[in-house]
Amino acid sequence: MTHELKKIIYEYENACKKGIASVLATVVALDGSSYRKPGVKMLLLEDGTMVGAVSGGCVEKEINRQALSVFKTKKAIMMTYDGRYRLGCEGILYILIEPFNPSPYFIEVFKKYIKERKRFTVSSYYDKNTTLGKLGTVFSFKGESIAVDEKAIINYELEVLEQEMKPCFRLMIIGTEHDAVQLTSYATLTGWEVVIVATLQEEKKLVNFPGACELVHAIPVQTIDQQTAIVVMTHSYVKDLKYLQVLKEIKPIYIGLLGPVKRREKLLNELLEHNPEISEEFLETIHGPAGLDIGAETPQEIAISVMSEILAVVRGKEPMKLSNRLGAIHV
Repeated sequence: MTHELKKIIYEYENACKKGIASVLATVVALDGSSYRKPGVKMLLLEDGTMVGAVSGGCVEKEINRQALSVFKTKKAIMMTYDGRYRLGCEGILYILIEPFNPSPYFIEVFKKYIKERKRFTVSSYYDKNTTLGKLGTVFSFKGESIAVDEKAIINYELEVLEQEMKPCFRLMIIGTEHDAVQLTSYATLTGWEVVIVATLQEEKKLVNFPGACELVHAIPVQTIDQQTAIVVMTHSYVKDLKYLQVLKEIKPIYIGLLGPVKRREKLLNELLEHNPEISEEFLETIHGPAGLDIGAETPQEIAISVMSEILAVVRGKEPMKLSNRLGAIHV
């Protein structure tokens, strides 16, 4: 959800420059089932623009209508939406709608944490049983708490939804061919931060990879964490081996190799021959051929296949058809 907050802050700043007020809506509680879960947020602008969504599209119009009073009074309210007879998901949503008017200091600290890939906490204080009250949302940055509305008076004795926000999920693509461009595009649409690793000799620029946030000429090993997946797709055996040598001490959540099984085995055998001390833990992060077997053929379909496997690994899921699943989709 961190990437959605980035989008909200970006759109808020644009609206602020135009003198347009903003309101934040947060699903703080849920009885039953719903398309999305508590913690999801969307931004509403006074001109009627909506940024993001808290459902599949059924609830947003009502939130927009309820937000009119927040724009007028500058006071947070609670909204209850009973979807049992209107939605495909049989649930009751409790939604906090509040003025979104963060201070310049809030924006500065938020951007610093995003850039430095630090975790922070978001706490939304609410009351299911009232529409009004001292409600509101607070961000905590290493113990420093800052409200999203700098004028808000919040009752910290209310119920609270707390979320620990991880760094944005990042996909590091090592390679610059056409399939890397397609993977960049799809990953960006998903909200992942995409970093391209290219050699100087390839003479590639960031503009060649629409949506990517950075292009580097060496793997930034110091920044790789468990919120980072790496796909090695240079189409060169020698280059792939060189990059695996660099990665052997690093611990991303996922490393994907393009190419057939024989190529993977040859790569790993040669890697182990020169580095017999490589840990099992590192080898277990390597997936090759990268992707799920969904019959992918085109570069776009292969991108979907690779991203699907990354999601399955990150979420700890064994891929299967949802129609074959017994019980609830989300636990």
